[in-house]
Amino acid sequence: MKIAQNITQLIGNTPLVRLSKLGANLPGEVVAKLEYLNPCGSVKDRIGVSMINEAERN
Repeated sequence: MKIAQNITQLIGNTPLVRLSKLGANLPGEVVAKLEYLNPCGSVKDRIGVSMINEAERN
């Protein structure tokens, strides 16, 4: 098990899950991105960290 040094290391690399029943008769794959597994439960986590990093650089 990986242990993060801080919460920002947990943002990104959001897991995907294959929706095999939904895409059973389709030529491609149907997958869902599990954004709720981000630390704050939202896709906005990445944007927030990006804004903070940019502000700290300036």
